[in-house]
Amino acid sequence: MDAIKKKILIADDSQLNRELLVDILEGQFDVVEASNGAEAIKIMESDNDLALVLLDINMPVVDGFEVLEEMNRTKRIERTPVIIISAENALTFAERAFNLGVSDYIIRPFDANIVRRRVLNTLMLYAKQKKLLDLMEDEIYERQRNNAMLIGIMSHVVEFRNEESGPHIQHVRIITELLLKALGEVSPQYALSDEEIALIGTASSLHDLGKVSIAPEVLNKPGKLTSEEFEVMKTHSAIGASMLEKMTVYADEPLVKTAYQICRWHHERYDGRGYPDGLCGDDIPMCAQVVALADVYDALTSDRIYKKAFSHEKAIEMIKNGECGSFNPVLIQVLDKVADELRDALSKSYSAYPEDLRRVAAEVLRNKLSSATRV
Repeated sequence: MDAIKKKILIADDSQLNRELLVDILEGQFDVVEASNGAEAIKIMESDNDLALVLLDINMPVVDGFEVLEEMNRTKRIERTPVIIISAENALTFAERAFNLGVSDYIIRPFDANIVRRRVLNTLMLYAKQKKLLDLMEDEIYERQRNNAMLIGIMSHVVEFRNEESGPHIQHVRIITELLLKALGEVSPQYALSDEEIALIGTASSLHDLGKVSIAPEVLNKPGKLTSEEFEVMKTHSAIGASMLEKMTVYADEPLVKTAYQICRWHHERYDGRGYPDGLCGDDIPMCAQVVALADVYDALTSDRIYKKAFSHEKAIEMIKNGECGSFNPVLIQVLDKVADELRDALSKSYSAYPEDLRRVAAEVLRNKLSSATRV
């Protein structure tokens, strides 16, 4: 069976130029044509199999630079290499093209063998880069998966002691990631990469780590806490941060640093009335602000030993009205943006995978209790 030919788009307003390039390439490649930039963009929008684009600069309707700007806007330039073939030999044209992400720049008149060789070299380079990126992504995914598993076990130990609803840790992670993605859209200054969002989501699983040190009679009291009991409860944020700070081997890891910020400051409030340090405004790290909002929303919409769950609509209303503390106005705007997505995302979240973690966490606790009662 013949190998499937890679598909190349030739975008040039000159039919003669297109024919010359087709003659050079059609034996090795599947070639599609566009007579102007607008046609080229339309083809790219409907065809995800393009391996490479040969692009002229001076074209009617939409020129080559406008095509490149659109490819940058949609990030198509990251997965589809572009070679400029143009009669424009001014250095400024080539410099602008390379700044917009093109892989090569060929000036007319050209030699057929040179064109063929540069096309093959560009495709080979992109193939190698893609293979390398895939390997890196696999490594990152595996590392994050292992981190998530270990942190999941630790966080579910906290849940068992706290007798909270099973999905709470997972809910906080999902809400945190949802809020962070929307935050970058609402306020670009806070835009994060997918890897950074995943790291903060994983670190959020340890937000209540310090609760392992709180006495069960306080942690699981069904009624309202006394002022003394509340002061004890408030110590969990600083205790959790201290536990992470003492991890000398991994102290410099981004995950541990982020988890520290979340542990210590997820009960701070935007107006300065939170704890343990009374931080206010942007002095509170954004990761802690987002986890705080996620934690409050899930606490409101879940059954607790001291209360029944509020509806999604009521929870949103209470947060916006300031009944649950003060939050960054930008985050309130973000919450509004994602409100309709929250219920769907959370309803699908509690799968068998967390149940496995819960079983391991239960075993950890059983072993700990056995050790404590052993003479």
